[in-house]
Amino acid sequence: MTHAFDKDYWDQHWQQRHGDSPAARAGKPPNPYLTREAGDLAVGSVLDAGCGVGAEAIWLAAHGWRVTGVDIAPEALALAAEHAATSALAGDVRWIEADLTVWEPEARFDLVTTHYAHPAMPQLAFYDRISAWVAPGGTLLIVGHLHAPTAGEHGHHPPAEASVTLADITAGLDPTRWEITTAEEHVRTIPGRPIPLHDVVVRATRRA
Repeated sequence: MTHAFDKDYWDQHWQQRHGDSPAARAGKPPNPYLTREAGDLAVGSVLDAGCGVGAEAIWLAAHGWRVTGVDIAPEALALAAEHAATSALAGDVRWIEADLTVWEPEARFDLVTTHYAHPAMPQLAFYDRISAWVAPGGTLLIVGHLHAPTAGEHGHHPPAEASVTLADITAGLDPTRWEITTAEEHVRTIPGRPIPLHDVVVRATRRA
């Protein structure tokens, strides 16, 4: 089955996602790779591309970052804003409803990060697009679904068009422009989810 990953898809996703309550969806912890990889970076401006309900954006704001969270789904952004308000961080994140395949930021960011975001364009082209928004000396952090025969999430395999290989991501980062500091594949489990996640994590610094 081919997924469009357009606005209609994501609106339906957030409206029907496993019957989670708004509190459960907005209160999930941030991605563990973000907390590990961003923990040693000097804080500055950050874009969370495909921020969903905002767990990563809010964690970044709580740690001093100036955060812009962009997502195509208004329901996800409403939950994100609600969660930020309950965390006393309502004024610390700028939420933008936009299609990342056409949206352009006003400035570059010290950190651009994305976590399992799948827009209506090829996955690798999306990573290439957001990499252009990293300021010189800044960081790109990609967390995605690893393309593997046994990969799965929420009891099913992620669509093939939403998964990538580590080699494909790193091959797209020109070594004259990027220094890759993390390039890893991981398998991890989440409590209550019987099928493990197969993840790819790439962190790179844009050469000044």
